[in-house]
Amino acid sequence: MSTQGLPLSGVRVIEMTHMVMGPTCGMILAQLGAEVIKVEPPAGDKTRSLGGMGTSFFPLFNRGKRSVVLDFTRPEDCETMDRLLASADVFLENFRDGQLEKQGLGADELRRKYPHLIVAGHKGFLSGPYEHRPALDEVVQMMSGLAAMTGTMDKPQRVGSSANDIMGGMFGAIAILAALYQKRGGAAGADIRIGLFENCLFLVAQHMVEYEMTGIKPRSMPEREHAWPIYDIFETAGGERIFIGVVTEGHWQSFCREFGLHDFLDDPALRTTTDRILARAKIIPHVAEVISSTTPMPMARRSASPRFRSSGTARVSARDSKCRCSAPIHRPCDPSLRHKNFLQPAKPL
Repeated sequence: MSTQGLPLSGVRVIEMTHMVMGPTCGMILAQLGAEVIKVEPPAGDKTRSLGGMGTSFFPLFNRGKRSVVLDFTRPEDCETMDRLLASADVFLENFRDGQLEKQGLGADELRRKYPHLIVAGHKGFLSGPYEHRPALDEVVQMMSGLAAMTGTMDKPQRVGSSANDIMGGMFGAIAILAALYQKRGGAAGADIRIGLFENCLFLVAQHMVEYEMTGIKPRSMPEREHAWPIYDIFETAGGERIFIGVVTEGHWQSFCREFGLHDFLDDPALRTTTDRILARAKIIPHVAEVISSTTPMPMARRSASPRFRSSGTARVSARDSKCRCSAPIHRPCDPSLRHKNFLQPAKPL
């Protein structure tokens, strides 16, 4: 992969990470043009052999990197690591605190030997009472309340991807970009720490602040009070289920005109968005009746439908056995991804 002309061209990153959060950070830096060298143990990264939901972890989150195997029980491999770090701008790791000290790669030692180095540690928890606990995406989703907001308190449900791990890697990349920018002004290296738990707290911060502002306990997604007049799944005449979102004044005006809901436009009780939210019990059944008489069409043509296009509303198939673009495994047929050549075959690492 050519990195010439990319913003991080010339930046070298040494990566000792595994699973998702740390590798995501390295992947993003590689896509921005950095040379990312992944250091693996003699047996190889454990995610190379994962199955089930972990099958894609290694090829997905390690694309665009180079790889070297080092055995730190061998002096010559320790010397190789020393040379790599001396030549690097960034060092990525996601081991529990204390683990890398055994290889002479603890934070204090790294700062002493490589004062120029930006060290980014992706951790389960930041300093505090939980700092020595092991953490997994699902664990912190339960602890932070994200699982209760996705499902319910009685039936908590984790998010349907490694979203928290991935966002932690993104935060790591953002912090590294800031540290690289500081180095341009003559600053030394930096010690960056990203916490999976603290990252997940940011995901639920909107609910925490809502409670502080209103004193009302936020409802979970299945139980939530809607923030928009129309933000629901409806069934068409052919049995297809589609999501429709009407969130702006322009959406409301256009949607009502296109679908013949003139009574809504003329109703003085529905003048504002707040009025409409409070009248959802009246609006949604009527919209459902109108949509139920709408003839469905394939996903590739729906965006070109004059009625949907001119109304400007957000819409997508929720689940349809006739439409192969309604599940992650069917996304490669999405016309937008195919048009942008978004999906590329990965090269072996």
